[in-house]
Parts: sequence; structure tokens; C-alpha cells
Amino acid sequence: MAKRVAVIGAGVSGLSSIKCCLDEDLEPTCFERTNDIGGLWKFTTTVRSVTKRPDFSETGRWDVVTETEGKQERAVFDAVMVCTGHYPNPRLPLESFPGIHKFKGQILHSQEYKSPEGFQGKRVLVIGLGNTAGDVAVELSRTAAQVLLSTRTGAWVLHRSSDGGYPFNMVITRRCLNFITQVLPSRVLNWIQQRQLNKRFNHENYGLSITKGKIPKFIVNDELPTCILCGTVTMKTGVKEFTETSALFEDGTVEENIDIVIFATGYTFSFPFLEEPLKSLSTKKIFLYKRVFPSNLERATLALIGFISLKGSILAGTELQARWATRVFKGLCRIPPSQKLMAEATKKEQLIERGVMKDSSEDKLEFIQYLDDLAACIGAKPSVPLLFLKDPRLAWEVFFGPCTPYQYRLVGPGKWDGARNAILTQWDRTLKPLKTRIVPDSTKPASMSHYLKVWGAPILLASLVLICKPSLCLKPVRDHLQHRISPYLMRIW
Repeated sequence: MAKRVAVIGAGVSGLSSIKCCLDEDLEPTCFERTNDIGGLWKFTTTVRSVTKRPDFSETGRWDVVTETEGKQERAVFDAVMVCTGHYPNPRLPLESFPGIHKFKGQILHSQEYKSPEGFQGKRVLVIGLGNTAGDVAVELSRTAAQVLLSTRTGAWVLHRSSDGGYPFNMVITRRCLNFITQVLPSRVLNWIQQRQLNKRFNHENYGLSITKGKIPKFIVNDELPTCILCGTVTMKTGVKEFTETSALFEDGTVEENIDIVIFATGYTFSFPFLEEPLKSLSTKKIFLYKRVFPSNLERATLALIGFISLKGSILAGTELQARWATRVFKGLCRIPPSQKLMAEATKKEQLIERGVMKDSSEDKLEFIQYLDDLAACIGAKPSVPLLFLKDPRLAWEVFFGPCTPYQYRLVGPGKWDGARNAILTQWDRTLKPLKTRIVPDSTKPASMSHYLKVWGAPILLASLVLICKPSLCLKPVRDHLQHRISPYLMRIW
């Protein structure tokens, strides 16, 4: 008999969880409370409570109480997957802005912002500099009279396209770069990174440079620098104080006649349907084993899916989380005992409170390292050295190419026969929609210096990786490299 699993939330994490449940012959039931954009399915069921059953220590089962149109129902589930996302509760820190209650203009959180209509001719102040703040500021710059963008920290601005016009996320998310970041000192990496980012435009000249002593932050925005250059967006320091119609900034400047303030100050997440102490503990990522399983449960039958920040696609991360969680539910994968997990997490928390170690629980996770960690738990992590021996052409693409989810379908549970071909042809599919106008014989032969620039660093790195391998593997690698040259190998730096 299939185990029944409650999936709370029908967003991207919930859909991945449903799919993974079905792949493992589990029986998922999904609950979604909203009937607006946010949940991908228009349900109107709210989960009121998720509590342990009296026999939880033996069975790991949960009582789930839901409410639909005022009517409550209770059901028993063998496991629960919480997929409510990072963004249910807007964070509006008004207490940090003296005088804000005197302000007579309109105050919004970015969650309430839907379109630039209604902002025509207004002077708008956007507070914060994350991806949302940048997008809102750029969009409003086309209709508002003036947009002011306030930040205390600054940010590095990334573009969606990399050198040569290739998608930045595909070019940057590669195992070869991940290998380099683990080998080189952080100071060297930061110097290289800053040098590259300032090549496109000098962040200091645009008022975007990181404040000294602050943790570097990155946003993706193609238009923000142009808007600043054109004057439709004006960068400002942090707000020191509000008056009835104006804002005083930390650098002493004042902006008068502000009509609207939009707080793009993020979100807080909570689990009101869980019981204590599980509810409080689950909000502390330090007490989540691999960011998925609460440390205090004697039975690992509740998983939090999607409560991560990744330096890459969160969709790939949530899918692997769900693949791992469902196999834990079935008993095919095991996690350490709750006593051990709680002891380790408590000790780490104490060290953080004493200032002995840094709290990195809120930092963005390294994409490849985190996904490899999860994949290793289910036996789906690809072995690059083994691939170089068995399939050099595929190994080259896996190591130097984009680390896409196909790589975690090459081996282990969930193995897909089409994964190899999908990896070898992923750049063809990426570029095909762009090539709507083909000009015959438009390309010119590349110079020798061009080839050295493109291939020098990757080949050198490959040589270093393979140097400790038997010479037997070098000939097939060399032979297979001649069959395919992928466009993303422009340069390592």
C-alpha cells in the first residue's frame, strides 16, 4: 500500500514534490490556500494544523486539519512535505525608519506592487536593492516622474547575457569554475570577480559599489545601469528620517515632495500550522539537516522543500530535495538520529552566539556543491573522473559545460536514458530560438590568438585534472575532443 503524503503548497516546490512522490509510488495530496497568482493551482484549501499523532514515535504519522469554505476536515498522513515558499509574509520594518508614521504619502510593500499603472507623474522612493527593488525601479522609471532607489549596502549588478551573448547562468554554473573557486584563495577570487564586474561599467561611478565592511550582494538587472545613466533612476544612500513629504538620507541630502514609498525589504517565513517546538525550530535553518529535515524529529517524516537560497536555479535544488525526501520517507535513504543532529546544531548555535564562528545559515548556498551533496545521498551524483575513463566526450561536457539537472539523471535512482544526449545537445536547444535569421557564410575564420584565448585555460585545467590519471585515458579523451567543440568554452575568467 502506497504511503500517503500531504504536500502543503502548489507552487514550484509543491509541483516538484508531487512528481517525486509519484515517481516513488507514494500517494500525494496537495493543499493550496490561494486562488490568485502564487500557487500554480487555484485551490482554496487552507492547512490549519499539522500535529503528531499519539503513536508518532512508532509510525511517524501526522494529523492534518484543513479548511475549505469554512468547513474543516481531518486526515491522517504518513509524511508531510511543506512547500509554502520563502515569500508568504512581507517584511515591513517601519520601526527602523524614524518619522515614517508622519509621512503623508502612500506606503507599499513590493508584494503589493503589480504594475506601473497609477504611478504616472509621481515621485517614487524604492527602499532596498535586491532583485525585486531593481525590477520595480526600472519598470517605474518609464512612467513615474522620478524614481529614487535607496540602498545602505550597494550591490554588484549582473547581466543575463555573458560574453558572446550566451546566457550568464549557464556560463557561470560549471564544474570547472566550481573547482577553481575551491582551489584559489578568496581574496584572489574576489579581485577577479570585481575586475570582471567593473569591466562592463564602473559600479562606483553609478553609486552601486558595495559599502565597506558589508557582505557582497548580487542582483540580476540588464536595464538598471542604463536607467541610472539616463537619470530616470537616481541612486541614494540609506534613509535616515522621514518627514510629512520628504526623506532625509544618510549622506545629508534631502528629497522633497515624495508621493510613494515602496519597501522592497524582503520577506519572513513561518509555519503557523505546525506545533511548538517544531514551529520555532523550523524557522532556524541551522536546525534543518541539509536545509530539509528538522533536527528534533525522531521520525524523519516531515520535510521542508524550497527554503533555500541558491547561487543558481532554485528549481533544480527543490527537485533534488524532493527526490531525497521521498526516498527517506520510503526508508530507502537514512539520516542521522535526531539526538545527534540536535547536539550538532545546538553546539554550532552556541559557537555562533559566542562569536567563535560565523552564522552562514542565511547565506546563499553554492549551487553545485549543494546539489552534489543531495545527489550523493540518493546515489545520483555523477563521477567526473569515472566519466573521463568511460565516456570522455560526456565527461568534457559535464565538467566544462553548464551543470544542469540532466547531470543528476545519469546514474542512480531516477536515471534517464536520454540524459547523455540531452547534455551533449543542450547548447543546440539554447541557441536555436535565437537563430531566426541565418546569414550564409557570415562567419570569419578565427585567428590563432582567438583559439588560444578561448581554449587555453580550459585545456590547461583539464590537463591538471587528468595528470594524475593513467596515460591510458589520455588518448580516448584526445580523440573524443575532436568531435565536438561547445560554444560556452569562451574563457574561464
